[in-house]
Amino acid sequence: MRRFLTLILFVAVNIKAVAVMANAPTFDIKDLHLSWEVIDNNYQNKHEALTSLTITNKGKQTLPAGGWKIYFNSSRNFIADAVSGNAKVLQVNGDLYSITPNDKFKEIKPGESLRIDYLCEDIVVNFTDAIEGPYFVWDAEPAKGYWPGDFSIKPFNPTYQGLITPEILYNQNKIIQDIPVSQLQKIIPTPLSYTENAGNFVINNTVSIVSDPLFAKEKAYFITGIEKLLGSKLKGTSTDKKIIFKKDATLGAEAYTLNVTPNDMTITASTPAGLFYGIQSFKTSISASPWMKAQASIPVPCINVKDEPRFPYRAVMLDVARNFQSKQQVLKLINLMAVYKLNTLHMHLTDDEGWRIEIPSLPELTAVGSKRGHTLDSKAFLPASHGSGPDFDNKAGTGFYTKADYIEILKYATERHVTVIPEIETPGHARASIKAMDARYARLLAAGDKAGAERNLLRDMNDKSDYRSVQYWNDNVIDVSLPSTYNYIETVVGDLVNMYKEAGALLPAIHFGGDEVPAHVWEQSPAYLALKASNPDIQNTGDLWYYFYGKVNDILKKRNIRLAGWEEMALRKTQVDGQNTYVPNPQFLGEKMQVDVWNNVLGDGQEDLAYKLANGGYKTVLTCVTNLYFDMANYKSYDEPGYYWGAFLGIDKFFSFIPYDYFKNADVDKTGRPINRNLFVGKQRLTDYGKTNIIGLQGALWAETVKTPERMDYMIFPKLIGLAERAWAKNPAWATERDTTKARELYNADWSKFLNILGKRELPRLAFYNGGYNFRIPKPGVILEDGKYKSNIQFPGMTIRYTTNGKEPDANSPVYEKPVPANGIIKFRAFDAKGRGGNVAEVQNKQEPAL
Repeated sequence: MRRFLTLILFVAVNIKAVAVMANAPTFDIKDLHLSWEVIDNNYQNKHEALTSLTITNKGKQTLPAGGWKIYFNSSRNFIADAVSGNAKVLQVNGDLYSITPNDKFKEIKPGESLRIDYLCEDIVVNFTDAIEGPYFVWDAEPAKGYWPGDFSIKPFNPTYQGLITPEILYNQNKIIQDIPVSQLQKIIPTPLSYTENAGNFVINNTVSIVSDPLFAKEKAYFITGIEKLLGSKLKGTSTDKKIIFKKDATLGAEAYTLNVTPNDMTITASTPAGLFYGIQSFKTSISASPWMKAQASIPVPCINVKDEPRFPYRAVMLDVARNFQSKQQVLKLINLMAVYKLNTLHMHLTDDEGWRIEIPSLPELTAVGSKRGHTLDSKAFLPASHGSGPDFDNKAGTGFYTKADYIEILKYATERHVTVIPEIETPGHARASIKAMDARYARLLAAGDKAGAERNLLRDMNDKSDYRSVQYWNDNVIDVSLPSTYNYIETVVGDLVNMYKEAGALLPAIHFGGDEVPAHVWEQSPAYLALKASNPDIQNTGDLWYYFYGKVNDILKKRNIRLAGWEEMALRKTQVDGQNTYVPNPQFLGEKMQVDVWNNVLGDGQEDLAYKLANGGYKTVLTCVTNLYFDMANYKSYDEPGYYWGAFLGIDKFFSFIPYDYFKNADVDKTGRPINRNLFVGKQRLTDYGKTNIIGLQGALWAETVKTPERMDYMIFPKLIGLAERAWAKNPAWATERDTTKARELYNADWSKFLNILGKRELPRLAFYNGGYNFRIPKPGVILEDGKYKSNIQFPGMTIRYTTNGKEPDANSPVYEKPVPANGIIKFRAFDAKGRGGNVAEVQNKQEPAL
């Protein structure tokens, strides 16, 4: 009887499957081309944008008026009912939205187009605000998504307040002096002491190397590098030309001296790290030519350098969770970090949208958490985010580092004296891990292993709490009331420790996130209610914060690992005059925790948060959004990629950052408008004691908008050199000068020197070094004077080319050398040493030419 019922069920299921297949349209979605555009950026005189998605049918069949949905990603909020009246726009979860046609939507015949106009609750600032990765799903085939044939973003010429125009750029660039390359210091970041003498030490393949045994690895590193530059193996036969690596125990841990005479080059240090940094200074002291083409002999200028860093912690935070970057791209970043003496790579390995490192003991973390595609239940993989689309073949959405990959990263970094700090996001920003452990639970429960299924579960299955995170997720917070949460953390930490041991790499700290846990989380969790009933220290959900991080700290302490986290980890919620506020949490003060502070958004009320924590005794890393976020747009312009919620942030913000008084140089707010200095009234200033707790600076690349290696390079470089300058070099005179006029003069002089060094020495090298970096090339400034166009550039030494025929300048266009008389549309564009061009400055002159 059971076999007969099974047969009936089999037939019924297959009849249903055949019916679904029969109902599935045969229309080829590749025949549809989609385009997005801004229709009105001030719709009905409100701070809202009317935008449009146009569907064009380039096939031979008609797209039906219904029976399908479009899914897309966006970081913005929308009005549900389309202004065009033919569709509804609804949020699914996180940044995933759907567009569903209604009964007013008309079929699209071959060759026809149809528009869906919908309203965004804010204006469009740059092309990053466009929707991302739209794809189609048939109602009859709900588990499969289809890419359209094409998706494009139409040009837009905004007129909003604060728009940075070519004329504004020209006036900004006017203060930059053009300094002859012979007058520029040849080492960056700026050494503590630097003098230059006449003559050169010439390196060829006969040069001898004499090294203290302590520096054996650094000697091998140096030889490998110099042989590439020479294009031949070192013979070491010279008796009068020597490179000397010498030990001096009196120098600091990362200090070095570099002395070059016509007969020898001597680098002195007390540690391998110091010696390594001396080698990096040698690299930047020579010209870019050997990186462009191997040279039989390399002249090294005769210089005397004594140097050591200002801060011990000089870091880059790389988010590979939102969008993945390959192992090769990570190695490429580490390489350049080392050149500019940055010593810590903080890898943001997990978030809501991805888990990127293999944990052998918990394979579901990558089996589920590293894949993104079309799904509405996240049972087998995660949904599309940040435009990753319906398929696993999207390299930004899907990917992870195997254990072998990560060990290779660790070894490579260790050779370059870079410490890799892993970040495992908890308790918020944890949707990838939660869904992965759900899948593990389902698998083990189905196998009859209930205890195993529950061992690493990260949520209470009966929790009915209703919340939304800042990024709109409603199911992304780990339940810290569950004992299984700590089993999970023990397991992850154990596997990480094993990887670091196998790589021979230091693991001084693990970062456990801690920011942006939304209100109302855990309130209806049975696990929380049970814990509250049994533990008198837990009076409300806020107390779970200290409970959780206390237990995580205990897990790490027994392994001699420091707990690091974002600022909220070290804060206690309280009230002042009935208003919610934060104070440094005294409970963790003696635990030597490290806090990375990002939140100093100008105008949001927490401008002094980093100083509060440092003054309160916490070891603090400044990761300030106002000055150190790589992913913020350079300035307010439609063609500049990146977010801007915290600031518009060009290389000037990195260079001008004053760690001990970042209020002083704050000139514009987060919208780019002149700052109201009343923001700082009543804010805590950094005390002398607090200064001792500022252990370093960290530049951060959050990757929501970074989908390719090229875009990663664009957002990070050359800003990274500005970060290095502030983290390594001594406090500049303009940072402490009280006379504002004199401080501005001192700053402008240093700013000009820095930009000339970049344009004439560093960027020509980076165009070729290590295969070349796709650093950002700035848009030229352009101004019309006396009927002629004048142009300038932020980085003196770069080549500006122009056209007067409306076409985009290329590497063969005329070089700008003097003002250009022209009518019509004129375009200017800067090029690097490799012939790669940046954004185009377009201007239009309708006047008649002067006689």
